[in-house]
Amino acid sequence: MKKQPQYSHVIWDWNGTLFDDVNWCLKVINTMLTKRGIKKLHDISDYHDVFCFPIIEYYRNVGFDFERESFETLAAEFISLYHFNKSGNCKLHTNAETALSSIFESGVSQTILSASEINNLISQLNEFDISNYFDEILGISDIYAKSKLDIGRDYTTRKSIKNAVLIGDTKHDYEVAMALGIDCILIPNGHQSKSALLLCGVPVLDDISRVAKHILA
Repeated sequence: MKKQPQYSHVIWDWNGTLFDDVNWCLKVINTMLTKRGIKKLHDISDYHDVFCFPIIEYYRNVGFDFERESFETLAAEFISLYHFNKSGNCKLHTNAETALSSIFESGVSQTILSASEINNLISQLNEFDISNYFDEILGISDIYAKSKLDIGRDYTTRKSIKNAVLIGDTKHDYEVAMALGIDCILIPNGHQSKSALLLCGVPVLDDISRVAKHILA
């Protein structure tokens, strides 16, 4: 007899979780740092050490001086550089579409909840033929990536969602899941290290290919 899935809803983070953009983000931030004579991040390990939410704190960690330039100006520059030739530098994580397809075929609802600006998010999704896997695409209304909690709270309230899991790649995803009262699974293939994610005390799966089996078991 086929088992019922553990969850009725799977809520996916986008950047770093499904969308493999971490190396590109490192290149973009280093371009900005070099322009200002600030020490670059050497590698992904350095990036993981400083990346955090809210993004304004990440910018402070890398050494930007907000007395010289506003966070809003820096964020706008990052977004402009990030979307310039991004298509040639970013892709879906290996096995991401397989995971989405397996969960979709099980009848479990899937949603994207992202701190990306909604139009940019939809543009990225349109580069891949995966929109049909999702019931809703949820992003924020500006480029400052402050938090997706309010959007997530509105969604779970509107849909009366209780039995759900949020899948992400950062401690912020864990914090959002806890605030929403839902489960969380983290994957160390994105913007924060495995050691940082393990501190959250939720399942940390080494690869996205293990997600469907974990959820549908």
